[in-house]
Amino acid sequence: MGRASPVLLVLLALGFFFATYNLLTMIFHYRSGGNREGALSSDPIIEMPESARNLKNAKLPFHVALTATDAPYSKWQCRIMYYWYKKQKELPGSEMGGFTRILHSGIPDNLMDEIPTMVVDPLPSGLDRGYVVLNRPWAFVQWLQKATIEEEYILMAEPDHIFIKPLPNLARVGYPAAFPFFYIKPDQHEKIVRKFYPEEKGPVKNIDPIGNSPVIIKKDMLEKIAPTWMNVSLNMKDDPETDKAFGWVLEMYAYAVASALHGVQHILRKDFMLQPPWDTELGKKFIIHYTYGCDYNLKGELTYGKFGEWRFDKRSYLRGPPPKNLALPPPGVPESVVTLVKMVNEATANIPNWGTE
Repeated sequence: MGRASPVLLVLLALGFFFATYNLLTMIFHYRSGGNREGALSSDPIIEMPESARNLKNAKLPFHVALTATDAPYSKWQCRIMYYWYKKQKELPGSEMGGFTRILHSGIPDNLMDEIPTMVVDPLPSGLDRGYVVLNRPWAFVQWLQKATIEEEYILMAEPDHIFIKPLPNLARVGYPAAFPFFYIKPDQHEKIVRKFYPEEKGPVKNIDPIGNSPVIIKKDMLEKIAPTWMNVSLNMKDDPETDKAFGWVLEMYAYAVASALHGVQHILRKDFMLQPPWDTELGKKFIIHYTYGCDYNLKGELTYGKFGEWRFDKRSYLRGPPPKNLALPPPGVPESVVTLVKMVNEATANIPNWGTE
């Protein structure tokens, strides 16, 4: 048997890393209650200043923006995401405006005619140290400087988001809207956070438990936050203690800290998004985020990070898109996972030239 190529070894290593990360975060989520249905109160808004509750009357469209690379793994997710954006945008209740894929590879790719795209520069070679997500804040800084954006508000989204129903503008005047992540806990990392958020700025509780996505925010507010977000991200990556503590969510902490440095408080909306397999019901959520692998046996039982007899995991498709007509989950698998696979199948059945990237 011949030796494995370096590319294959890297892909295998990435797959192992994400599978392990997936397992640990899923188990933590399960044990801590996470965002599972039944563990939540009926009110989807878990934090909103009283002064902001009744400030919205007029329709306020927002521009949908996501950052992406030219890798096959990023491309197929962007195509599915854009398919569902187009469908939900035209339905009643939507305040979705224009769309931009911010491509931070520095050169155009073969999706330029399919998806509205602006090409921006990546960070200088080596600066991201293999942490590709570090390009995200730099990409937003460039886009905000160069683009003509008609809408007053921006939704920062990601390629692995699927709109399951029309999305209204969840922000209010002076208050962006964000999804609270159970694993972003600034108060449990106060010593580290204080390196970037000094005591004179206020208590650590001022830092929201969020990342940059999904967030709906006023454009002029993001223009102020984005350069700080970029600088805090780079400074965190430069600090070994912070880099080790925050790992692959470092850039999320950086956005949360940058927002707090500018005195920005977010409305925390747990109905913004659901994350299968832990969120089992659709409820009144707006977005499916398929970041976790979904592994089940044929009895419909979740197998917690162990490869299931039936599985859907986006990382199974690092080198190319999933095939059309994926097998549906076995009976007993939660509604959220079934809906995810059905929506992927619908998109791949209708997107022209699927599988030709």
